Amino acid sequence: MSTPHPDALLGPADIRELATALGVRPTKQRGQNFVIDANTVRRIVRTADVGPDDVVVEVGPGLGSLTLALLEAADRVTAVEIDDVLAAALPATIAARMPAKADRFALVHSDAMHVRELPGPAPTALVANLPYNVAVPVLLHMLDTFPTIERTLVMVQAEVADRLAAAPGSKVYGVPSVKANWYAQVKRAGAIGRNVFWPAPNVDSGLVSLVRRAKPLDTTASRKEVFAVVDAAFAQRRKTLRAALAGWAGSAAAAEAALVAAGVSPQARGESLTVEEFARIAENKQPAAVEGKA
Repeated sequence: MSTPHPDALLGPADIRELATALGVRPTKQRGQNFVIDANTVRRIVRTADVGPDDVVVEVGPGLGSLTLALLEAADRVTAVEIDDVLAAALPATIAARMPAKADRFALVHSDAMHVRELPGPAPTALVANLPYNVAVPVLLHMLDTFPTIERTLVMVQAEVADRLAAAPGSKVYGVPSVKANWYAQVKRAGAIGRNVFWPAPNVDSGLVSLVRRAKPLDTTASRKEVFAVVDAAFAQRRKTLRAALAGWAGSAAAAEAALVAAGVSPQARGESLTVEEFARIAENKQPAAVEGKA
């Protein structure tokens, strides 16, 4: 397989030139920080373990730095971009800098949260530099909507990376940690300095690797039922589960019954539970005695 010319990737001058030509100013509202370092995007692709058989979906490609590096390594890449100007410009950038791979690239001009289907073969990997303000909902939506995604590597704000990869008992373990764990084994996969971005953000970034579970969690409860318990447990994270889950169960006594049946102490707090334990609690929710009685 021939190696693309090293100049195919975008450097700092290329990024600024492209942005100027398009009249693009990175906006805080969309959390836009463009990666301007070719070594960093190649490192992301290597860490994501993207190979010639992969069909990669990228969310928020921006000016195309990571997109080009992904196209070097993958069979094909589909990019999802919400920004009108960036979405319009990306196919031309790909065609100009990597013409041999232009037919291996597809663009979906949409908000990733609304994407339900993608063109071409089903994606095997998700690799993205996610804006910090929407990182968790976008990640969970993509994992849920596209079960063929086996491996994910996302670059997010360091604080979000810590939350996603946190283990039970950690101070930052919470809703994102448990929900990500429903789908995958999650771990931190490196740190990214501020100087590889334009503009340089005032926060550090981190890489998070998610490898989808070989088989789904063994539970009779649905994802929606389990996530309802998780949301309730962390909505009042300082309270014991007996108190925090009272609204979810219908009463504190009903919450205690579900917890005891699940083998979880009613005095425990959400931050000490694994996703498997949350699933057991969901399985043991008692149906309300009489629905709708005044």
